[in-house]
This record gives sequence, C-alpha cells and structure tokens, in this order.
Amino acid sequence: MDELTEISLLLDFYGQLITKRQFEILDLHYNNDYSLGEIAEQLNISRQGVYDNIKKGKAALNNLEEKLKLIGRFSEQRNKAKVILELLDGISMNILPVKEAQKLEEAKKAVVEIMED
Repeated sequence: MDELTEISLLLDFYGQLITKRQFEILDLHYNNDYSLGEIAEQLNISRQGVYDNIKKGKAALNNLEEKLKLIGRFSEQRNKAKVILELLDGISMNILPVKEAQKLEEAKKAVVEIMED
C-alpha cells in the first residue's frame, strides 16, 4: 500500500484521536493534495511547523494502528467477505429451488453491502 493510501486510511480510522491541528494538516496534505507551503500559508504557520505536525501526526496514527490493529482487522474481514462472495458465486442457481435461489441472492447482496461499508 502506498503512503498516500495508508495515511488516508489511518485518518479515516483514527483521525479523531489525534490533535485537531494534526488532523487538519494531514487531511490537507494527504486527502486534498496541498503542498507544505500551501498549508503553511492557509494556516498562517511556518513550513517547518507543517512538517513537524505531519511527522508527529503520522507517528501518532501508526502508533494507534500498532496498538489497536483496526485496519488490519478491517482488511481481514474484507478479504473474508470476498472469499464468501466467490464461494456464493460458484453455486449454480439452476439446480436450486426458487426460494433457495432467492436466499442465495440475498446472501450475495448482504456480502456486497458489507464490502462496500
């Protein structure tokens, strides 16, 4: 996973657990593609201040993931859902009674919804 994707995911999971300033700076930099200079100008702080907040914010996010492992669990659950969907797709609908085929379709929809959340 590249750094942009990783930090964006970390922000989604743990963004509210870091300081507001760190969240704001990381969000501007990684999710909105602002440069350090643009962030510094917008927030009226130095580029060094922006850099320091990014460094500290990333460290805090990584520390939270090390301890809580929410993203790891999320990825595992998503992979399991993909496997379930593949298994369900492998069941031939032609040999099932109508009610059972409907249940299978409902199960597929439920798995897709889980994957989209």
